[in-house]
Amino acid sequence: MSDTATITPLAVTGERADLLAQLATQRQFLRFTTRDLTDEQAALRTTAGELCLGGLIKHVASAERAWVAFILEGTSAMPDFTKLTEADLEQRTNEFRLLPGETLTGVLAAYEEVAARTDTVIAALPDLDISHPLPPAPWTEPGTRWSARRVVLHIIAETAQHAGHADILRESLDGAKTMG
Repeated sequence: MSDTATITPLAVTGERADLLAQLATQRQFLRFTTRDLTDEQAALRTTAGELCLGGLIKHVASAERAWVAFILEGTSAMPDFTKLTEADLEQRTNEFRLLPGETLTGVLAAYEEVAARTDTVIAALPDLDISHPLPPAPWTEPGTRWSARRVVLHIIAETAQHAGHADILRESLDGAKTMG
């Protein structure tokens, strides 16, 4: 599979429906943390870390986009993480920031596009068992393969983890909480 223009979604039932529903829930928690914020507030670091709410949305969208490309194209869709340059690392760092000229509205819209594409791809896959070897990385055993199912589970986990980060950032900003 390569281009999503040729993908025809199947009826989403069973396991796929469950996976996509859980992913939708985690996406909503993440997006909800940015409600009623200005661009300036979305760019603020509100804890000792480097994270900001707008940057988290950018990062999650970028990661989800990359993992869906991995499902479709395999290892070639991702870099060799053992050979990242300083420029690569700076680009990754900027992924966690709302940069000048970027808006919260813009990063949320981009995230919506990524989410829609992911949902379409997952619905249309002939089999969630399709797998590819992971790209070289210091944290991955050589030869490790991930199925499309495993990738979707990873996207769900990453989205949930960052939704939790976002909740802490938002509470630190103005006391608002996602839940409770």
